[in-house]
Amino acid sequence: MGLQHAKPYFSSQPPIRSSVTSGALSLHFRGNTRVEEACEMYTRAANMFKIAKNWSAAGNAFCQAAKLHMQLQSKHDSATSFVDAGNAYKKADPQEAINCLNAAIDIYTDMGRFTIAAKHHITIAEIYEAELVDIEKAIAHYEQAADYYKGEESNSSANKCLLKVAAYAAQLEQYQKAIEIYEQVGTNTMDNPLLKYSAKEYFFKAALCHFIVDELNAKLALEKYEEMFPAFTDSRECKLLKVSKASIKIIVTLDNASMALYFVLFHLAIGLVIYLNVLEDIRLALHCTRRVEVAAAER
Repeated sequence: MGLQHAKPYFSSQPPIRSSVTSGALSLHFRGNTRVEEACEMYTRAANMFKIAKNWSAAGNAFCQAAKLHMQLQSKHDSATSFVDAGNAYKKADPQEAINCLNAAIDIYTDMGRFTIAAKHHITIAEIYEAELVDIEKAIAHYEQAADYYKGEESNSSANKCLLKVAAYAAQLEQYQKAIEIYEQVGTNTMDNPLLKYSAKEYFFKAALCHFIVDELNAKLALEKYEEMFPAFTDSRECKLLKVSKASIKIIVTLDNASMALYFVLFHLAIGLVIYLNVLEDIRLALHCTRRVEVAAAER
């Protein structure tokens, strides 16, 4: 059969396949529309529950919306709804809030949105800190957030997470871990023109942890920090450590198991350094004022 004869033949046949396809598409789109409408209704309901401060019901409604968004292959909207659910559940059910935020994290990591995932890991860590009081799990989420931030070259955000890990590691008597982190962050910041002034604080904290473990190691660590970062030598933090290292070791030896004593000592030392810095600022301000007054009098 030639092409000219084929066209009238096919054109005269009833479009059975076409009608079946269009019918299926029609049902598909109608089904999607109904799911979208359900998403909107769940979201409206969730917001109404928020107004009424019924946080559990709001969280549940946002969760249902998130699942429907996933059914529609709308990953971003699904993740957003899971986050909204987590924020609602935070006020009523911390563990359920964590479950919702973990679901959002899974979606964001699948999409390659690691910075956003890191942000929600921090939120989970804060819930473990404040609500569930599980420091080990808080540390794990801060560490995961730091890893994601590092991968995205957000080193400043990564350092903030690592410093939280170091503080809690010291609280749990994991001094070596705290030392490693403080030294790592201090080394990373000492060559940065904007951050180098914070490096002395991190080396100071690392040295305090060293004092808890071993006096000889603390002395060697101080020498290493001074060699690595010459500006540390003239800092009040370094001078304070050199002057008070003997008394620090004596106090710690009296009760090595006392974390409360460690933190009292730690915060007193930090407070003393801050106090000395304020006094120096006041002295410089007064000196400048006197020079201005003398210059004005001479005129």
